[in-house]
Amino acid sequence: MAWQLELRKLKACCLSSLRSISCCDLCGENVNNSFLLGYSLPQALLCQNCVNDLPYFNQQLVAGNLLSWPAIYHALPKIHFEQLFALSPYIYPFNKWLAQMKYLGRFELAHLFSALLCAQWQAMAKHQALAPVDLVLPVPLHIKKWQFRGYNQAHLIAKCFAKQLTFPYDAKLVVRIKNNTSQMGKTGHQRRKNLANTFALQRKLASHIKHVLIIDDVVTTGTTVSEISKLLKQAGVETVTLVTVCLTLPKSN
Repeated sequence: MAWQLELRKLKACCLSSLRSISCCDLCGENVNNSFLLGYSLPQALLCQNCVNDLPYFNQQLVAGNLLSWPAIYHALPKIHFEQLFALSPYIYPFNKWLAQMKYLGRFELAHLFSALLCAQWQAMAKHQALAPVDLVLPVPLHIKKWQFRGYNQAHLIAKCFAKQLTFPYDAKLVVRIKNNTSQMGKTGHQRRKNLANTFALQRKLASHIKHVLIIDDVVTTGTTVSEISKLLKQAGVETVTLVTVCLTLPKSN
């Protein structure tokens, strides 16, 4: 419809104007249209030089799946997902940004993360045969933690990611029914014990849902998504892909 076209033009104009008056979050330079791997990035936080300089994983080297990297595979024991797609190691500036988003409410960073993830995903999809994505889910927060913080950062990233790639999205299918203690500082065994019977499905899955993407902000041991993956596979899902902004790299001996 004509009014919808005009609305899209207005949104594009507003974003362009925002970029023209924005300063890069890292270097302070003016922010204009930016690209990653040939894909336009709908974000207004980084200049092109800083987009280029971010510490990305080389997706072509690992065929879009970090589990094909032996050091990563052996550092994530007893996982129940088949693919791990991460944007960057958990280092600067992503570690700073993730803390700001989680604790300081910098919601605009969700758009930056999703834009970078989408560009990397689309570039990978050009070279890899990927199963169709039937559903995108965020890692859920317990209702008490959501009420205390006011938002779920994984949901903010996942919603933007799914919308940009036109994947089906459901923020309410998986719920966290136990308000666990923090996972920080726990061993893999302690994390698995802490998360046992933590998640539940709100309803029965449709029979066509075979490949699910789970979005998180940062992954250390993969335990949380493994617990969700087990639940999904009991409901008929065949393949689970974990998509995350950052992965904490294993310490070398």
